[in-house]
Amino acid sequence: MSTIERATTTRVPICTLGVEHRAAIAAHLLGLGERDRYLRFGYAAQDAQIHRYVESIRFDRDEVFGVFNRHLRLIAMAHLAYAVAPDRSNSAEFGVSVSRHARGRGYGNQLFERAVMHARNHGVSVLQIHALSENSAMLAIARKGGASIVREGGESECHLALPPADFESHVTELFEEQVARTDYHFKAQTQQFRRFLQRLLGRADATDKRA
Repeated sequence: MSTIERATTTRVPICTLGVEHRAAIAAHLLGLGERDRYLRFGYAAQDAQIHRYVESIRFDRDEVFGVFNRHLRLIAMAHLAYAVAPDRSNSAEFGVSVSRHARGRGYGNQLFERAVMHARNHGVSVLQIHALSENSAMLAIARKGGASIVREGGESECHLALPPADFESHVTELFEEQVARTDYHFKAQTQQFRRFLQRLLGRADATDKRA
């Protein structure tokens, strides 16, 4: 059994997000309620602060993963931020958020597993999570993954030692990424077809009214 236990819930395609997804990321985070923003960022983030955070994401350095629903709305995302200090070059920090209506499906755990696999495959040996001690959902994800948790008052630090990458971890990540891309493109094509039908039906309705 691997360090990270596989979730028993249905697996969901997890996409790697890029610069072109900034708007979707902002919409997801802005859709979080006040309490959820507080737990995700450690403070009651206002809209302007969320916009600054989204614009600060370095897609050329960090990794961002997301789950899209059938309408191509981002309903869960994780940010894997690599340490920039030379003495911490082998570590990365994990953060996750899930839209309220999409909770209870194991998305947080699956995003954590995805981030762990990617981190392993890119030479990270220690994954860190900084969370409020009252963020029971985040701490449960860390605990399930085998992380050690140190509580210091209202904050908790989680550390997970990662095993080295192997052939299986590389192949699994490549496969899951391909599945996610295929799923995303299928949803995008479906959306385009729906919009085409709506425009077509709209023109038909307008013709009928003039007739």
